[in-house]
Amino acid sequence: MRHIVKIFLVLLIVSSSCSDTFTDLTPLGSPTSGNFWQSEEDAITAVNGLYEHWGDDHLFGRAFMYLIAASDDILQGRTDAAAAAIRNFEATGQEGRMALIYPRMYTVIQRANNIIKYVPEMNISESLKNRALGEAYFMRGHTYFWLAPRYADNRAGIPIVTEENMEDLSFTRPSSIVDNYRQIESDLLKAAELLPYFTTYSSTDLGRPHKDAAHAILAKTYLYWAHHDASKWASVVTQADMVINSPTDRALINTGNPAEDFASVFYVDNNFSSEYVFSTVSSNERGQILPGVMLENTGWGLYNGWGTFSPTLELYNAFEEGDYRKKATLLEFGDSFTFLGNPRRYFSGNSRTGLQVNKYMHPYRFPEEVHLNPSGNYVTTNLNVPLIRFAEILLLKSEALIMQGQNGDGPLNQVRQRAGLAPKSGATIEDLKQERRVELAAEYADRHLDLIRWGDAEEAYSKPATGRNHFNKTDPDSGFEVYEVWPGRTFNPQIHNVWPIPPNTIAIPGISQNEGW
Repeated sequence: MRHIVKIFLVLLIVSSSCSDTFTDLTPLGSPTSGNFWQSEEDAITAVNGLYEHWGDDHLFGRAFMYLIAASDDILQGRTDAAAAAIRNFEATGQEGRMALIYPRMYTVIQRANNIIKYVPEMNISESLKNRALGEAYFMRGHTYFWLAPRYADNRAGIPIVTEENMEDLSFTRPSSIVDNYRQIESDLLKAAELLPYFTTYSSTDLGRPHKDAAHAILAKTYLYWAHHDASKWASVVTQADMVINSPTDRALINTGNPAEDFASVFYVDNNFSSEYVFSTVSSNERGQILPGVMLENTGWGLYNGWGTFSPTLELYNAFEEGDYRKKATLLEFGDSFTFLGNPRRYFSGNSRTGLQVNKYMHPYRFPEEVHLNPSGNYVTTNLNVPLIRFAEILLLKSEALIMQGQNGDGPLNQVRQRAGLAPKSGATIEDLKQERRVELAAEYADRHLDLIRWGDAEEAYSKPATGRNHFNKTDPDSGFEVYEVWPGRTFNPQIHNVWPIPPNTIAIPGISQNEGW
């Protein structure tokens, strides 16, 4: 993993500038032809360039989380006009918090296209060729997986750019998001065939795409697709089972200690545990900033947290009595925890709700030099943040079984029992919704997209978000009053089920904007 991050740093120097326009997708300085595609080192360098998004503030650092923060579970923790426009569904797509998501993801797609075009003709070993192509197909499918449900629907897909048409000067939008799902399916099936199992990687290659990850993302693709074609629910189960029954022994961390097991999923030591499926790879020098983004602003004067997002009281109240995930997920006033090696009790002058996400706090338990960036100005840690993990695979399967009129108790109850809760009998879709909410809170599983696909967003967002207004914000034992942090919002499914494509990105090729934006 550290090897991947170090190579990525070199690539940043080589290709530090990239275009934000849709038609110029190739980063300046990146290899496309000429004398580059010659050696095994060239192939590896090109493949490593696919992972720039792991260290990008404008993608998985926090930009995608701004879209997720439109949900009822988290909101921005600081005054921010651009973030407010996103949350209120008043964005233009040009706001700095979201404007670079779309073009930068297409940059990843173009890098994958170059690999798919040039690597087959290279005189390199078949094993490396297959792995390079497998990673390229995975990353192209994975990138479209992140773009399509957020920018496309049944009225228009997003442009499909592959090695066959990547040099065209203009692109059109396919008639439906289903066309995008077909492309994602094709790419991920190829990736699953070509990629090795995770357990065959050496320590220097941990974090690369692998066979289980391809099946996992394909299962979730079918989940989204099933809302347009119900026959795809069966495919969710098939692909989920490929992960569940994998020879790599993917499984929940479950030692029978619910007070610790769920929390430990997000420990640095468990970056590549049995629950790992696919994550953003990070080091304390460069990579994933989400833990610092969630941390108290200025970290109580001890470390530079950013305090960007706050959990809502609605999320807090969603946990059942006796659910050990609550303490592992959220900090509230008076909670004891360890920060930079010293015991503390939680209070906050930053959080708008009196709560903080606790899931990603493990790196901050230790002295600064252990897991944190030595430069507090950039808040990376060496905690990898999951994009999809084994618990979600179980919930994908449970939902798909329930939606087919079958019994989804088995996989759902594995998740519940790990949390210290009694099993469900005859679980309903409402039970499944509850379980996804509390198991995957403040993760890239994306509560906002869940509410949209279930048809629940309009009602959920019409209600205000609340929090606790503590009378003394520096006293862990302070009393509080419940207050409205954010008023109810108008969500129109005909418009707001997707986000606006950044206007300057679509201007040159002349593709249409999403309806209503």
